[in-house]
Amino acid sequence: MRVALTVNGERREAEVAADTPLLWVLRDHLGLTGTKYGCGISECGACTVHLDGEAVRACSVPAGQADGRAVTTIEGLGDGQGGRHPLQEAWIAENVPQCGFCQPGQIMSAAALLARTPAPDDAAIDAAMGGNLCRCGTYQRIRRAIHRAAAQVQESEA
Repeated sequence: MRVALTVNGERREAEVAADTPLLWVLRDHLGLTGTKYGCGISECGACTVHLDGEAVRACSVPAGQADGRAVTTIEGLGDGQGGRHPLQEAWIAENVPQCGFCQPGQIMSAAALLARTPAPDDAAIDAAMGGNLCRCGTYQRIRRAIHRAAAQVQESEA
């Protein structure tokens, strides 16, 4: 089937089987390798992207289900002009990554959280991020980075 997606604001198409995971459409057919393959069963969160604004695991979303929808990947999270998203800035400021493998999925889950909860408390952060695994154990830094990004966004809107 021909899958048509709006990826990071740009219409993209790929010829794939309807059951091909969105992850492989993004990585193998569209060349967007920022979204990582971790487990393949929606348990680790490394492949998190936004589908129509909602955080989803790209390894478990069939291409046919994504057809005609908007997808945002880590490559499209910034301002579109090469500028970083406040979460990306906060990740750097808080020195979050160690190996960095899980970070695109972590950031995409955090961005979905901030879009619906602009000033999350620790419990909201823990609930939203609970499905994202970090083998390096940087969870405290991740939480600090989310709080930092939320404060930055609130300051810029004030």
